[in-house]
Amino acid sequence: MKEFNIVLAGVGGQGILLAAEVLGTAAVKDGLNVRVGEIHGMAQRGGAVLCTVRIGENALSPMVTDGQADILLGFEPLETLRNAKYASERTLIIMGDEKIPPPELTLKGESYPRMEEILERLRRFSKNIIIVEALRLAEEAGSAMMQNTVLLGALTATEKLPIKKESLIEALEELVLAKYAKMNVKAFELGYKYVKNFRKA
Repeated sequence: MKEFNIVLAGVGGQGILLAAEVLGTAAVKDGLNVRVGEIHGMAQRGGAVLCTVRIGENALSPMVTDGQADILLGFEPLETLRNAKYASERTLIIMGDEKIPPPELTLKGESYPRMEEILERLRRFSKNIIIVEALRLAEEAGSAMMQNTVLLGALTATEKLPIKKESLIEALEELVLAKYAKMNVKAFELGYKYVKNFRKA
C-alpha cells in the first residue's frame, strides 16, 4: 500500500486527538508505516481541531494535501464542511450528527446551518457520505463523551481502513483509562453495528 490518508475534524473536547492516537497505535500494531499530525489552537475552548493520520510506504510526513483524503472523519457537521477541501469524489465522509455552534456564529447572531444545507455543500466534494447518530449511540454506551469511539467503530465497519478491527480495539483498551475501557469498547461496537446495518438498508 502506497498511502492511505485520514483527516479527523471537529472541535476541542470531542476526543479527536485520542481517536487519532488509537488509529496510529493500531496501525503500528499491524506493522504499518504511519504518521500522525495534529493542529489544535483553541481546543480547550471548543476551538477547531484537525488531526491527520497517514499510513503506507509514502507516508513520510503527517501532511495531507487538499483533495487527498481517503477518509474524512467529521466529529461535528460544520467543522466537517470547513475541512471538505481535503475530500474529493473518492473520499468517504463519515460524520457525527451533534451540532456544536462555533462561538463566532453566536457572536454574529447567525443561526447554525440546516443539516440538509451542510450535506448539499459536502456532496459537491463527495457523494459518499455516512451520517452517524454518534451522540445517541455514545449515550447508549454510557457517556456522551464517547462519540469519538462510536465514530471509530463506524469507520471500521466500512472496511476501508487498512487496519484490523482487533488492533483498533486493543489500542483503544490500552489508551483509555482502565475504568472506561469496557464502556469505550461498547461504544465502538455500537458504531460498528450502526454502519453495518446502514449498509444493509
